[in-house]
Amino acid sequence: MSVQHWELAGAEDDRLFSPNCWRVRMALAHKGLPSETVPWRFAEKEAIAFSGQGLVPVIKDGEREVHDSWDIAVYLDQAYRDRPSLFDGAQAQALALFFKHWCERNVHGAMFRAILPGLFASLHEKDKAYFRASREKRFGKTLEELGAESHNALPVLKGVFDPVRPMLVTQPFVSGAAPGFADYILFGPFQWARSVSPVRLLEPDDPLYAWRERMLDLFGGMPRKTRGYPVWA
Repeated sequence: MSVQHWELAGAEDDRLFSPNCWRVRMALAHKGLPSETVPWRFAEKEAIAFSGQGLVPVIKDGEREVHDSWDIAVYLDQAYRDRPSLFDGAQAQALALFFKHWCERNVHGAMFRAILPGLFASLHEKDKAYFRASREKRFGKTLEELGAESHNALPVLKGVFDPVRPMLVTQPFVSGAAPGFADYILFGPFQWARSVSPVRLLEPDDPLYAWRERMLDLFGGMPRKTRGYPVWA
C-alpha cells in the first residue's frame, strides 16, 4: 500500500514547490516507501480537514494520519525501523531539529524574497488572493514592493549559507558521508526555488552547488525530473 502525501502544488498539479513537502518527499524516497502525491492548494482546506489542521505536508499511512514535516520524519523512522534511517542516532536527530529551526528562521525568508516574482506567477489562480493577503500581512509590504526588492535579496541569501559551506568542503552531505533528514531540510528551499523561479542562486565554484547536484541525482534523479527550471551550469 502506498503512503498518500498531500503536497502543495502550483498552477499545474506537478509543480510541487513547498520546501516542507519536499522534506517529506525526500524522506519517503530515502525510506524506499511507495507514495502517492495528492496535489493540494491553499484554498482546499477541506481536503485535509481529516488531519485536524489546515497545512501540508500531510501523510496517510494506512489508517494513520501524520502532519508537520518533522513529525512525519520521526514517525517514518519509528514505524519503518528496518529501512534506512533518516537520523543516525538520537544525537543526530537532535542536531537535525536545531538545523530545521535555523533553516526556517534564516533560509526560508531570504529565499522567499529572492524568488517571489516567479513564485506568485506560478500559483494556481484560486490561491493568489490568499497568498497576497497572508504574505503582505506577514511582511508589512505589498507583493509589488517586495518583488521590486528581489534583486537585492540574492546577495543576502548567499550570505545566509555561509555557515554551511565549510561543512560541505569536508564532507559530501550535511549529514556526513550519506544524506539524511538534515540534507532534506536544506534541499527543500532549493527545490522550492527551482520549481517556480529561473533565478540563478549558486555559482559552480560554490560548495553548495556540488552538494545540490548530488541531491538532484538522488533516488534515480527523482528531484531533477520533477517540474521546474533547469539549474544553471
